[in-house]
Amino acid sequence: MRYRNFTLGLICTAAISGLVINTDFVSAHGDVTPQAIDTSELPDIGEDWLEENPWRDPKSEAWATALKIGASGYNQNCARCHGLEVISGGLAPDLRYLEADIDGDEWYLERYQVGYTQNGITKMPAFGELLGQKAAWAIRTYIETRPDDGALDDHVEQLKEIRDKLQAIADAGTVSSSADDIANMKTAMQEIAATVETASGAPVADSAASRAVALLDGSEASAKNAAEALTIGLSAAQ
Repeated sequence: MRYRNFTLGLICTAAISGLVINTDFVSAHGDVTPQAIDTSELPDIGEDWLEENPWRDPKSEAWATALKIGASGYNQNCARCHGLEVISGGLAPDLRYLEADIDGDEWYLERYQVGYTQNGITKMPAFGELLGQKAAWAIRTYIETRPDDGALDDHVEQLKEIRDKLQAIADAGTVSSSADDIANMKTAMQEIAATVETASGAPVADSAASRAVALLDGSEASAKNAAEALTIGLSAAQ
């Protein structure tokens, strides 16, 4: 596979002293201090390591939860090396292109469990026992749902326009009275999200459009939150 010769530095190569472990709450060394990954919302998958990502199917009940936890775990502990939204700036491999299949999972687990050393230098520590299996698969789920390069290029201007309208609604405090306009914007973003392909071959992409849709839940903060999600997603994609 095209990615086997690259280093899977899923957790940055920072020092790992002070790491705290228990069944459902794990600490990983991030940019400054260890950051916790709370996996208690995920279902039990046993102690024996699985061979394939159990939450790859977007129709599974745990997919959305794994995606949320994986995003948090990645951004707190991995983004420094592998980039915001898993878009590498060259310091480490671009993990978006690690195939979302059992072969990709095999290679991923090898690096995650035993780490990677080159010429006596640890490029990635062994985190298998330290972080645990649920954290591993949650981060894997997040990584493999990243959109391919240019996946949103044809929709950037439309998404910016939607972002600006949502921000204006948020600033005016008119979420309730703008329900029809928000519903139309939500439909437009759902249509965009359905066209976005992943770089890994995973069946569904977690894009700025799909995130914004999920955040438009009718609450007073929903327009502001969706606008922020679009700003972050579009900035990372450029």
